[in-house]
Amino acid sequence: MENKQSKEGQSAEWISTWSRFIRQKPLSHAPQHETGSDIIEQVLEAIQQGDSCISASSEQAETLNDLVVSVADIEQQIAPFVFDEQRLYLYRYWALEQSLAQQVARLKQQKIAAVDISAYPHLLTDEHQIQALSMVAKQGLNIITGGPGTGKTYTLARIIALLNQAMPNIRIAMAAPTGKAAQRMKEALQNSLNDEKLQDLVTDALKQLNPITIHRLLGLGSNAQPRFHAQQPLPYDVIVIDEASMLDLNLATMLLSAVPDHARVILLGDADQLAAVDVGSVLADLQQVPALAENRVHLRNSRRFKQDALIGKMAQFIQVQQPNQNAAALLEKFAEQVVHPSEIKSITLTAEMEDQLQLEYLPINMSKQSDRTQYYDKLMFGYQHYIEGLKSYLTADEPELCIAEVVKLFDDYRILTAIRHGALGLSQLNMQIEQRLLEALSLHMSKQGDWYVGRPVMMTYNDYQLGLSNGDIGICFKRSRDGQSQFEVYFPSLEKWVPATRLPKSIETAFVLTIHKSQGSEFTHVAVVLDEAAKNLLSKELLYTAITRAKKVVSLLADVDALLQSLTLRTSRKSGLLDKINNLLNC
Repeated sequence: MENKQSKEGQSAEWISTWSRFIRQKPLSHAPQHETGSDIIEQVLEAIQQGDSCISASSEQAETLNDLVVSVADIEQQIAPFVFDEQRLYLYRYWALEQSLAQQVARLKQQKIAAVDISAYPHLLTDEHQIQALSMVAKQGLNIITGGPGTGKTYTLARIIALLNQAMPNIRIAMAAPTGKAAQRMKEALQNSLNDEKLQDLVTDALKQLNPITIHRLLGLGSNAQPRFHAQQPLPYDVIVIDEASMLDLNLATMLLSAVPDHARVILLGDADQLAAVDVGSVLADLQQVPALAENRVHLRNSRRFKQDALIGKMAQFIQVQQPNQNAAALLEKFAEQVVHPSEIKSITLTAEMEDQLQLEYLPINMSKQSDRTQYYDKLMFGYQHYIEGLKSYLTADEPELCIAEVVKLFDDYRILTAIRHGALGLSQLNMQIEQRLLEALSLHMSKQGDWYVGRPVMMTYNDYQLGLSNGDIGICFKRSRDGQSQFEVYFPSLEKWVPATRLPKSIETAFVLTIHKSQGSEFTHVAVVLDEAAKNLLSKELLYTAITRAKKVVSLLADVDALLQSLTLRTSRKSGLLDKINNLLNC
């Protein structure tokens, strides 16, 4: 909590300093109202929360004098702030919204050669999936949404198989916001393409499709300028973007600007998940534009979670809750309809197991170390299979043959938390899990510097020299080269080995992920930690995103008040994108 408060204090100090700076010469030559400082700070604070603008009256905007320009005068004047239809923006975000709205309108209005799908009525039976196929067959801009297990990738496999059949020499690109999401997309797509119903349609080229990150697709380099843009569009006929809920305003604008006029673009995602870490909630905004009703389909029938599946029930429960409910009544309803609180226990994962939910409430006072140790131990339960896999690797005559199994076992389980600092935050939990893993393997190995066999690590920024992206996760192994043994990290999403000595010092241990960083990933078993210190950050979208990362098991370790907030508080981001698109399409 202390770290969180410190960060908030530093942020407030920065905002205040920037506000004072921008109101001085040479940036401003007019007398400034003190009220103007408050307005500037409100805009900056809103941006930190992911909003692109704030609501403001013309009188409030006028207090900024020459620091603000109205939309009517935008061609003749330039200023740091823009006032547009009772919204006040930093110029950068107004310009991004304007550009993105224009790109959406362009893609909506472009003429696409329709594809005849009438010869393949047997490929899909779900009415919503059939609707999605029909939509993509006849238009350029396509938005396909749905919760976990509703068949987004299953439907996509059939869409691209038919497009590939109908359009000779078709060029298809697939991308996702993170390396892990791209890897999962690849695995799910290949599984779907192996369906017997598709064998007459699937070519070797389709089987070799390799999803990449959006940054790699656009050719974004260290200068943050894309190789592909409006003047040099992407050389593809179909562009598929998975996990579109993670698209922020800037990335979405760069992406759609690079889509050529003749191409189909398909956005896949779950609009109920967390919005992007940066400014904007593009997918949620596109879902609300009336003029795009023909450009989107929502898949409804979940195949991952059966009708009585507990994780599916919990996801539905979260979605329908309203704010300002009686706390005791809500917890009772949650216990009756979803899961009774008990104690987190070790669970053996099997291929055919039914899904399971565990819920344990944290005590009100966790100030003593002894109080926390038992919870660290319980969160360690899920990594026991991983430890056994590492033992096999460390004692094997041919350890290279064990690497694939170790990677699989690691991906069976992950701990997710809402915060980075505190007793149950990312940093402390990673340290505690690391200590327990090293102790369990002490007879077979030891830590050398920062490195040891089995250390999972995650990139925290894009490294273009190494070819690694923010969010890429790898596992450390020991390999022999030229008779010498050294630590090397294997990144499964890229099928790439990198010597540990070449990786940046800022790389993070990844036994535990923040819920934001887990987007685009799936694990067999997920442990979700909702600490009291995280209350200000919690929302329905955060909890929904966390539990839907799990395919079979969710272990929920939660403060009661934190859980209540996660069940009732829906976040929304302030944006003018919806209105801008409407204005362009309805004119």
